[in-house]
Amino acid sequence: MSKYDALWKHVQSDGRDAFILTFDEIGKIAGTVLDHSFLNYKKELLQYGYEVGKISLKERTVVFRKTNQNDA
Repeated sequence: MSKYDALWKHVQSDGRDAFILTFDEIGKIAGTVLDHSFLNYKKELLQYGYEVGKISLKERTVVFRKTNQNDA
């Protein structure tokens, strides 16, 4: 079980092709502060049909995009 499981499930249930969450929103959803370990965990999101796009430290946002793995 990953510390970001709640976030991954939230992203998957959102269903949009792409969307942005702030670091604060991610922290509330995941129940943990977003930190550098996120970079190691983000590959887990592929199992949910999404990927992490741009991470903006200046704007404190993360872009989530649906992958097309299941469109074959």
